[in-house]
Amino acid sequence: MTEPGFEQPPQVDLRTDRAHSARVYDYLLGGKTNFQADREVGDRMTAELPGVRADVTAARAVMHRMVRRLAEVHGVRQFLDVGTGIPTAPNLHEVVQAVDPLCRVVYVDNDPIVLAHSRALLTSTPEGRTAYVQGDLREPERFLNDPGVAATLDLTQPVALTLVNIVHFLSDEAAHPPVRKLLDALPAGSFLALTAGAADVAPERAETATRRYAEAGITLHFRSRERVERFFTGLELDEPGVVLVNRWHPDPAGASGEGEVGVYGGVGRKP
Repeated sequence: MTEPGFEQPPQVDLRTDRAHSARVYDYLLGGKTNFQADREVGDRMTAELPGVRADVTAARAVMHRMVRRLAEVHGVRQFLDVGTGIPTAPNLHEVVQAVDPLCRVVYVDNDPIVLAHSRALLTSTPEGRTAYVQGDLREPERFLNDPGVAATLDLTQPVALTLVNIVHFLSDEAAHPPVRKLLDALPAGSFLALTAGAADVAPERAETATRRYAEAGITLHFRSRERVERFFTGLELDEPGVVLVNRWHPDPAGASGEGEVGVYGGVGRKP
């Protein structure tokens, strides 16, 4: 169900004169929630890196496959999505509630434009529940204590933590401690589903993307597969492990699992 009494979000300064990672991502996905500054960065990226749209599309598609598998195969009915980004149909709750309408989802993001569009994240089935919480991955204790989390998720039961294309905006020093805090707060049987930009698939492509984002004031930290695997330390990796996202349980009716995309992904279970 949609949270009763949800009010219109307050006025926020979206800083539309500056590129924002969420809006550039939205533009590369073919969305409409972006502005000239975002499109300029996206156009420079696609001019130099023709495969960049394939990368972001593949990362979005693997999120759908990951959460669907978590619901169908592993029986997960609770999801905590941190770094949600601008709503793009189908949203996570629509995917998992198609498996079981009872699924519950909490979305977390610190981006004011996501807050402005958060109504799209609250269209739950009557049997399930969704909530949107303002929060930052770097401060997990703050959003974990938000009443919206307690009202939606039972943290004594397994939860799937999803971190899709967010950790590559943080260094290892900044990313690993909060990810570990989140996993420590979840019970045994919970899962981590994570994707991150690849540094070792096409290094020149990663360097170009890093430079173009830096010119717009956005820092990127692409990682080798081994560095992405570090996020799953202590977890039981679901097969096929950490792989390029187009090779993670590819949809037979969709894009081929062959070839190279510049994003790694994996799912791990907390024992």
